Amino acid sequence: MSDATPITRLAPSPTGDLHLGNARTFLLNWAIARHLGWRIVLRHEDLDASRVSADACRGIEESLAWLGLDWDGPARRQSTDLEPYRSAMRTLAAAGTVFRSDLSRREIREAVNAPHGGELVFPASLRPDDRDDWRFDESGGGHRFAMRSGTESIRDELAGTHDFDPAREGGDPILWTRDGRPSYQLAVVVDDLTDGVTDVFRGDDLLSSSARQLRLRTALGRPDPPRWWHVPLLFDESGRRLAKRDGDHGLAALRDSGVPADRVVGLLLHLSGILEQPAEIPTKEAPGLIDVESLRTLCGSERVSPRRVTPGHLSWLTD
Repeated sequence: MSDATPITRLAPSPTGDLHLGNARTFLLNWAIARHLGWRIVLRHEDLDASRVSADACRGIEESLAWLGLDWDGPARRQSTDLEPYRSAMRTLAAAGTVFRSDLSRREIREAVNAPHGGELVFPASLRPDDRDDWRFDESGGGHRFAMRSGTESIRDELAGTHDFDPAREGGDPILWTRDGRPSYQLAVVVDDLTDGVTDVFRGDDLLSSSARQLRLRTALGRPDPPRWWHVPLLFDESGRRLAKRDGDHGLAALRDSGVPADRVVGLLLHLSGILEQPAEIPTKEAPGLIDVESLRTLCGSERVSPRRVTPGHLSWLTD
């Protein structure tokens, strides 16, 4: 890490409104960034054209602003410029680590006799033998990254140190899709390098992805990892993780129903163990209530007992 100002990012996927789980992660990210003097960039991960809503980027910015979260500089949309991703693919292809593959999930599953459910692993045995396939065909087609085997150690500021073998857990990941766009794994690495991100703060469902992304960074000539900050997810009363399908509890719906933003912030701080009881709290006070140790306490307790949003919490919001 350099002595320059650290940079983190809020990186929503504009496929719908932000739910309370998204909101808590973004609030904690924003608060620790403002507490520690980091810069914050806002990046819309809008490459999945089949799922992105035309107005979702604007709506997400309105929801974040209503919640009281700000960022430094203009927001950026991934879809605006695909050239940085193509350039990264050329670099990887020149190193002989990218190959053409148009195999469907069904074909992969049948080839390796894999059961349905769970993550589908693309094994090295399905890599092409023809060297002509080891290139980046910019005219189209799917492409994968040849993930080497071996353990990658991820030191997380909140979750501690974890070892992953990306080749065993996911195999060769898709980098370029058959419809001509970069995959999440490639895009997030290229974007974080482009934006100068030093601190990646996100949900712990992406903890194992850090190992894959570190491998890609290394292959692109940037083996220096960012600092990782992975926080637990929020769940509903039944133990199901919150999702955008829970539209009635999205930020836009809460705002439109007249719920004050300070009340949402107070509930999220309570659900993070920062407040003993829910209370209306101005967003600007959150950075003074959160520090690294409080985040570590949150992560430690929630890995033992995941935090659930109950009907009582939701009733308190609208009382």
